[in-house]
Amino acid sequence: MILRVLNIVVIGALVLAAADVYRIKFNSTVQAERLAKLRGEVRRERDTIAALRAEWGQLDNPERIEALANRYLQLKPIAPTQFDALDHLPERPSQVNKAGGSDPIGGVIQASPGPDAATGSILAPAPSGAPPQ
Repeated sequence: MILRVLNIVVIGALVLAAADVYRIKFNSTVQAERLAKLRGEVRRERDTIAALRAEWGQLDNPERIEALANRYLQLKPIAPTQFDALDHLPERPSQVNKAGGSDPIGGVIQASPGPDAATGSILAPAPSGAPPQ
């Protein structure tokens, strides 16, 4: 009788061990598939990065930029007379912003017209009744 119980316990232990080994094998298979998928994604991302670097190298080519500048920008060569010596610069304003003093830039901003004011690139609104320009 004890031998029969011992055989049943051993068989039960073997079944549990086999189930645990199967679970471990299944988890390792899932992890291997996940690893293969991640490696494929990494490979695709590296290929994408390489393609973008090649495109950046082409777009950043100085000869291409120079050709575009010549085609679309009306630039003239710099004349030596465009440079000036530092001693010809105007003097610094005598009012230096001191602690607690007024803020000169803030004063300019506050004195500027509101957001509805016309700028040089926007036509002033036509008076009512007048035809638009």
